[in-house]
Formats: sequence, structure tokens, C-alpha cells
Amino acid sequence: MFQRMIRLLVILSVSLAAGAAAAQSVEAQFRNWLASDLWPEAQRRGISATTFNAAFANVSPNLKLPDLVLPGESKPRSDRQHQAEFRAPSAYFKHIGGVVSGGRARAGKLNGVLSAIEKRYGVPRGVVLAVWGRESGFGGAKIPYDAFEVLGTKAFLATRKAMFREEVLAALEMVERRGVSTRAMRSSWAGAMGQPQFMPTSYLKYAVDGDGNGSADIWNSQADTLASIANYLAQHGWVRGRDWGFEVTVPQGVSCALEGPDRGKSIADWQALGVRRVGGKAFPEHELRGEGYLMMPAGRFGPAFIVTPNFYRLKDYNESDLYALFVGHAGDRIMYGNNEFATSWGRVGGFNRSDVAGMQRGLERLGYDVGGADGLVGFKTRRSIGEWQQKNGVSPTCFPESQTVRRLQ
Repeated sequence: MFQRMIRLLVILSVSLAAGAAAAQSVEAQFRNWLASDLWPEAQRRGISATTFNAAFANVSPNLKLPDLVLPGESKPRSDRQHQAEFRAPSAYFKHIGGVVSGGRARAGKLNGVLSAIEKRYGVPRGVVLAVWGRESGFGGAKIPYDAFEVLGTKAFLATRKAMFREEVLAALEMVERRGVSTRAMRSSWAGAMGQPQFMPTSYLKYAVDGDGNGSADIWNSQADTLASIANYLAQHGWVRGRDWGFEVTVPQGVSCALEGPDRGKSIADWQALGVRRVGGKAFPEHELRGEGYLMMPAGRFGPAFIVTPNFYRLKDYNESDLYALFVGHAGDRIMYGNNEFATSWGRVGGFNRSDVAGMQRGLERLGYDVGGADGLVGFKTRRSIGEWQQKNGVSPTCFPESQTVRRLQ
């Protein structure tokens, strides 16, 4: 027994030594990459040696970040998207009440700032406040990482090196040309910074001075943060005067497979099919002429919506149907005191994202466009499920169920 313990300790010591040696090797390669690869390009873009050296003076590659491919390896060590649990859409809205109450509390205090932003950019204050609350808890969330550590590591080792290379170069430009201190460059694990959680390229394009002091400080200035969020949405095409969408009831005779931004109709045409706003409300007269799109994030197992092009501007901020719905719904509740969704969310799930990805691959083999087998259930996957169900004599639900997942894997 004692000899076995000794052998285990030796094996552990050797393993730890090997790990330390590997980390040192990656560190050396990272330093060489900075000097021989990243610095020459930064220099060509007008970045000074002073800025470059200050940014990376105490930076080492953070090997705990996700989606890294270490030297000598062919794929990431962890594939979190396929190991994660498939969560019901309702889970996404668990903490919406905090964003709503926080937005209402700040709406009055920041009335002047918000009025100016609405006038300039055409984005409703409720939406801007909801994005702010969702992204950083109105500036209260901890942002733990050094941005150059994250962006440098990912530009060197991530699965999307080219994207992060542009981001780390943009971060250097923020310091060099926009006067941002390297000490202020704190980010999420993905490299998003400040209260709006902008990537560096987004900061350079969309961050604006909202308080008139000559700088765009998305870390400390509420006015700059709110104006920058509104500018981002406006620059992406927010349609002034239109809503983001409306919760509706969808008759069984209207297929859930009609969902998607490429299957739009005028809202008047949706109304003619029997789609109605919940609570007996009428669609605003000016919206009837505009195009609308069916959106059913849980298929027949949850609320349904007719959304406008502005819903997809919210998706430009974060490519998720549930994110856009969270922001739009929270914004309405901040502005108008609206209640929770009229239709409840059904109990769905009970499997992993790898199961969903397997189902998606099964649909792809049958010729359906699911938008990629990523374990995420976007509108292309939802309507593909509905179309497959219809062809196979199953009442269409347009959402993964255990039986459907098993049959299609």
C-alpha cells in the first residue's frame, strides 16, 4: 500500500513538472510571437513601442480561457458547447426583474440624458436601459480580466485567431489614439469591455462622448455608456418610430414553421391569418403597414411574437433570439410597467447540447438547413423541426423534444 502511494506521488510530481514545462514553453512561444509577429504589424499600424510594451509588460497567456488550441494540439481541450446542458428558454429570463427594477430606478434620475439620446439616435430609453442592465448590471458587474491578457492569448491560441488578432490591434489603437489607459482595459473572458461590453473594434466604431467632456469613457461615464449603446443600435439600422415586437397568439392553423426573418409579411397580413396581440390589444395603426416576422423561441411550448426589423438590430448586439427578446421585453416593462409574458413557458429540455447537435446533424442529412449543428436552437433549427414533423405526421411543435431528438440523432 505504501509503495503504491509512493508511485502515485511520483506520477503526480512528474505530471505537475510536465505541466509546468509545457506552460513555460507556451510562455516562451507567446513572447516570441509578440516580438516577431504582432509587434511588426502593430508598428505598421502606427502603434508606438511605448504603448505596445505597456500593454504587454506583465501579460502571460491565460491557458484557462475557453476555446484555446495549445501548440502541438489539433483541437480545444474542452468543448463546452457540446457538454453543456440544454436549458429551457424560460431559464434565460430568471433575473429579468432585476433589470426592470434597476432600469426604472435610473430612468427618472437620467431623464435629461435619456431624452437627448432618444432625440439624437431614435432608440427608446427602455431599450437602452435594458441593454445596459443586461450587459453589466448598470455598471455594477465585476469585469475581472486584463483585456490584453485575454485578447493576446486568444489572438495567439484561440480557434478564431484572425478575429482576435484584429481585436487586440484595435485595443492597442484605443490606447494609442483614443487616450484610454492600459489600466482601464478590463474585460470579460471573451474580451468585451466596459459597461456596454464592447469589443475593441466596436469601441472604435460606436463609442461616443455622451457627457460632452471630449472622451468616450464606457467604464465610468453613464452618459457615454448610454449614448454608445444607442449609437451602436442606430448605426446598425434601428428604425426610428417602430417597436421591437409584440407578444401574440398564433392559431393552430398557422404553422410554427413560418418563423424567421426571411419569411416576413406585413403585420396586417399576419393579422388576416388570425394572429392577434395578447390581451385583446390592437396592433398600432402605423405598424400594420410594416413588415413583421413570426418568432417562437420555444416553438409551441412558450410565448409567440410578431417582431419588427428592430428585433434583429438587438440581435446585432448579441446574436441570440433570447437576448433580443429579453432586452425588448425588459425595455417595455421599464417604460410602460408591462407585466410578464401572457403565455407561460413550457417544461422542455432534459438533455445535453450534444444531443441537440446530433439531432441537427440528422436534419442536415435529410436536407434541412438548421444553421449549423452547434447545439443551439435558432429559428432555422426550430422551423426545420416543424417541417420534418409535418412531413412525418407529427403535430408540429418546432422545438426539440426527447422523442424527436432520439429519432433524428
